[in-house]
Amino acid sequence: FPAQLSGGQQQISSVTQAITLFLGAIAAVSLLVGAVGIANTMFMSVMERTRQIGLLKSLGATDNEVMKLFLIESGLFGVVGGVIGVTTGILISVLISSIGLQMMGPGGTMSTVVSPQLIIFALAFSIIVGVLSGVMPARAAAKMNPVDALRFEQ
Repeated sequence: FPAQLSGGQQQISSVTQAITLFLGAIAAVSLLVGAVGIANTMFMSVMERTRQIGLLKSLGATDNEVMKLFLIESGLFGVVGGVIGVTTGILISVLISSIGLQMMGPGGTMSTVVSPQLIIFALAFSIIVGVLSGVMPARAAAKMNPVDALRFEQ
């Protein structure tokens, strides 16, 4: 009988690992899509504000200042995405927990844990992804020639 129990535990463990791997893959793809979305948004922002960038640079703004401006903006996109993601994750966690309790019946216990450390990590990671996604567009904005930027027509 103990051999059957350990076999059952191994089966549960392998199913749990497969589910974890699958959810991790979904999270990685979501993260990649979010990063590409932020980069695309930032490139469009640079293109739409080309004349403003030219004006800033002609008034004395340095490349670093222009770059900081766009990196802060992309970091804010990361913050907004992180807050939405954490909120959605907590709501889904509560929903899964309540559905699990209903499926287990009276007296059953099932809980999901969302620790403050996990929330802080998720928010910090989303900010980092946002800033890193904005590096190339920010660099493109910083390297613009002010004269060409002021002549730019959309």
